[in-house]
Amino acid sequence: MRIARFSIDGNVAFGVVEGDASTEGGPVLDIIKGHPFAEFERSGQKIPLSKVRLLPPVLPNKVVAVGRNYAEHAAELGNAIFDDQGRPEAPITFFKPSTAVIGPGDAIAYPSFSSELHHEAELAVVIGRMCREVPRERVKDVILGYTCANDVTARDVQEREKQWARAKGFDTSCPLGPWVETELDPGDLGIMCTVNGQQRQLGRTSDMVRSIEDLIVHITEAMTLLPGDVVLTGTPAGVGPLNVGDEVAVTIEGIGTLTNKVIKRG
Repeated sequence: MRIARFSIDGNVAFGVVEGDASTEGGPVLDIIKGHPFAEFERSGQKIPLSKVRLLPPVLPNKVVAVGRNYAEHAAELGNAIFDDQGRPEAPITFFKPSTAVIGPGDAIAYPSFSSELHHEAELAVVIGRMCREVPRERVKDVILGYTCANDVTARDVQEREKQWARAKGFDTSCPLGPWVETELDPGDLGIMCTVNGQQRQLGRTSDMVRSIEDLIVHITEAMTLLPGDVVLTGTPAGVGPLNVGDEVAVTIEGIGTLTNKVIKRG
């Protein structure tokens, strides 16, 4: 099930996406009663997807991101992720604030304090219920679904400041969308990033160093996750520059495509 958050005529709602581009008349949204973090009913009121503005699929209290979770990406930036005995190091985690989140079609504003902006295509996990200290066998129970993400990064600032708060947390640095897919096995999905139609990144979630179960267990040992919180699971190799005017698209198998354009920050 694909659940989208959208606005129409000044009203914000959630709806289930039915159909696709090949469907006669195009996909439609069946508006739901309430929100997707509890049992809900479909209203039967349907709106063409083309008539609404898609919003970020959730408004997270926090975005918990994981760094260096693909070996080839870590290597391309010169970072080691295994110890002397070949075991994975503990996951690197950091936050992106809620103010970083934008939706499909929204603009990424090139930060004035950077001259080296990079794309990072990622699978995002959307949390469906409040949870902490989640045992591995219960991880699936706390997940609502999955969406596409772009962990946009001011690479020069990251290297210069030696910590990632400003480099990865600036406004518009966390595009999410286009919707949440609730019926998906995330174990081996293709992830692709294109810039102006040219492929930059291509990988599979099966290449993650730490699985989604490992990440949720690790994160919830330390903190409570709330409904709508998002966990970013790392990016495959091929990260590279974004410039003003570029159109960047993240496509994940079984979910869809998240597209944003880079603009000059006003």
